[in-house]
Amino acid sequence: MSSFLESRELRKHYKEVREYIKIGPIFLTRYEKARILGARALQISFGAPILIDKPKNIINPIKIAILELKEKILPLTIRRENPNGEFQDILINKLILKKD
Repeated sequence: MSSFLESRELRKHYKEVREYIKIGPIFLTRYEKARILGARALQISFGAPILIDKPKNIINPIKIAILELKEKILPLTIRRENPNGEFQDILINKLILKKD
């Protein structure tokens, strides 16, 4: 019974996200994820402030960027475009992260 309720809530969440996102999938694609993590890791390596309470044993900027992305704390947007010139700017926090 609980799996039914969980899937019901998940479908409801997907529907809300689909109403917001008009162009492209409701998930963060692997290419967008790679671009975001690379850009954020570069920022961190150049001394940008870290937006989460990082564990003391993590010093790799890529791992820190992954933690920030999983926490959905990054204030970044993605621009998705159609071939006809239409575009939509989407906050990363609105997209659904696939479980890796």
